[in-house]
Amino acid sequence: MSNVSTCLWFGKDAETAVRFYVSLVPSSSIKHIQRSPGAWPGGEAGDVILVTFTLGGQNFQALNGGEPAHYGTAASISIECADQAEVDRLWTALTANGGSEIMCGWLRDRWGVPWQIVPETLPRLLADPDPAVSSRVFAAMKGMVKLDIAALGRAAAG
Repeated sequence: MSNVSTCLWFGKDAETAVRFYVSLVPSSSIKHIQRSPGAWPGGEAGDVILVTFTLGGQNFQALNGGEPAHYGTAASISIECADQAEVDRLWTALTANGGSEIMCGWLRDRWGVPWQIVPETLPRLLADPDPAVSSRVFAAMKGMVKLDIAALGRAAAG
């Protein structure tokens, strides 16, 4: 069976970024840090070139490519949160030190990696069988930057 991983590109901060990510997300760990056996276009012998890790149980790789990546929004790391405290904790940590807010629960961390911080209630409310409920929740979400569970619940209630 194939092993599938998402690979994130960093200039030279792969290990720092990965250590930060695994400190934030439960069920995360660094599996291996590969150091370069010789000089390469992005660095010197002994520099970190690849970090393999799990984030919330999912496989990832972080590659030091020498030049920082420019991430679009076609792909992101999405975290489903149990409550507002978890949304707030992750939002604050990931937008710190140069991260930025986008909209509708999206942000970029200080390395430019896009994330979605989504309360577990949102997909359930958007799938409500009453189209009026899902429409109100969707309209409320579109007006938010960081998602607010209480406000989404008020929108659902009408």
